[in-house]
Amino acid sequence: MMEIDNAIIVVSGLPRSGTSMMMKMLNAGGIEPVTDNLRTADEDNPKGYYELEKVKQLDKDNSWIGDCQGKALKVISMLLKPLPATQHYKIIFMRRKMEEILASQRQMLIRRGQADTIPDVRMAEMYQKHLKDIEAFIEKQPHMECLYISYNEVLENPAANVETVNRFLGGHLHTAAMLEVVDRALHRQRG
Repeated sequence: MMEIDNAIIVVSGLPRSGTSMMMKMLNAGGIEPVTDNLRTADEDNPKGYYELEKVKQLDKDNSWIGDCQGKALKVISMLLKPLPATQHYKIIFMRRKMEEILASQRQMLIRRGQADTIPDVRMAEMYQKHLKDIEAFIEKQPHMECLYISYNEVLENPAANVETVNRFLGGHLHTAAMLEVVDRALHRQRG
């Protein structure tokens, strides 16, 4: 696995926005993922989640984050603010059509036997407000660089998007291996 200077590569976005796919792409490209493999692949993410459970506690303990330098860490957008300013982050922020995110979440809740209690219109409003807030936050952080990538565009034009990610991370990734990860068959919730 290669090192990307001392930056921590953070893959972020809303839930169900393509973060797991990007983590898998980075792994194939030569960047070690930070994961505990506690959440295993399932019907909603057949290729795995690439998550680290203690990310959920970043607001209580972020002392371990320096161990992630040169590696890829998945941090949902709601948990970006507690990342300590003592580190340098290269954030790949995944975007996806809102109706697809909501449909994918609904399907996941159905599979888990959980109720979908918030109407899509309300959830979309909450997510849009959050995205506006977190994008403004990132823009003001001198220790954060951010590249916005569309999940939908990665599926439509993987080569151009892989090259964009490669440039953002220094130009040394194994791009052919990254392209092999893009699986349009997993695009099940289409807007």
